Amino acid sequence: MKAFFDDRQWHHDPKHFMANGAILPNPEQPGRIKVLHDAAQEAGCEFSTPEDAGLGPIAALHSPEYLTFLQTIYKRWQYIDGAGDEVIPNIHPANRTDSYPRSAVGQAGFHQADTACPIASGTWEAAYWSAQSAISGADTIAAGTNAAYALSRPPGHHAFGDLAGGFCFLNNSAIAAERLRAKGMRAAILDVDVHHGNGTQGIFYHRDDVLTVSIHADPVRFYPFFWGHAQERGTGAGLGYNLNIPLDRGTDDGGFLNALATGLDRVRAFGADVVVIALGLDASIDDPFKGLAVTTPGFARIGAAIAGLNIPTLFVQEGGYLCDALGANLTHVLTGYQSA
Repeated sequence: MKAFFDDRQWHHDPKHFMANGAILPNPEQPGRIKVLHDAAQEAGCEFSTPEDAGLGPIAALHSPEYLTFLQTIYKRWQYIDGAGDEVIPNIHPANRTDSYPRSAVGQAGFHQADTACPIASGTWEAAYWSAQSAISGADTIAAGTNAAYALSRPPGHHAFGDLAGGFCFLNNSAIAAERLRAKGMRAAILDVDVHHGNGTQGIFYHRDDVLTVSIHADPVRFYPFFWGHAQERGTGAGLGYNLNIPLDRGTDDGGFLNALATGLDRVRAFGADVVVIALGLDASIDDPFKGLAVTTPGFARIGAAIAGLNIPTLFVQEGGYLCDALGANLTHVLTGYQSA
């Protein structure tokens, strides 16, 4: 299986995030890269450095205002007397249709949904090349490859068109799907991360040309809380083109695979000829977020079920945090897919 990764993705090295009112070590660490890279190679992936497709494929979904913010905010933050080392918001607008502030602090609040997406010196560079890895994966699929893996880190599925959140800055899976759509393919996104892909949903919620499906822990008591509920089906032209399948906390292999079967049926009903898998591995029973309880053999069954679609498939890395099972879970997804 072809795979893509750029060494500049190491440069995002966040030290903190805030959860439950406490400043904690950030779990989205560069160390994830080595574990995932080794695990993908164990599954037979052959890595290449992505081509630079430029800003265009990213700007197709992310506003120029937001991209300017991401490229400049860290430098601007350094001019604030007494500011922390990382850009973390402390104020948010009550309504995002209110005025757009000039200050760095105000813009951070406007463009960062929460305190779990700190921006440091290497964040923009790493996010840019994370997106390029997904774009190169999409391009190789469009050129006729049946399956590919993008080691996109930092991840992306919580990023909206002009809003970072949940360790995510550019929505790699959405960018890849839009790239495939622009090349004439009918793309669906299937998100299997333990957290709802709220940014992906938000980007395509009004559209009928990309299907979005997310299987995740029920957000009634789990991040991202405000999105991911079953009644969210899309709006306008997009009504019926978004499917959320929230699962009870602790759902095991059988429950997850039943939900996956429903999601795969929706992909078939859409008539997709390519699928982007937003590949979170944090549904694992061993993941520190403890949302769901999928076992390592269960991930192999997930990969095999996805292969049953019999359409080209791009795996784009999302969550999955440092734990003893992380690498094995990725290897099992990819080998399960290839062995089916």
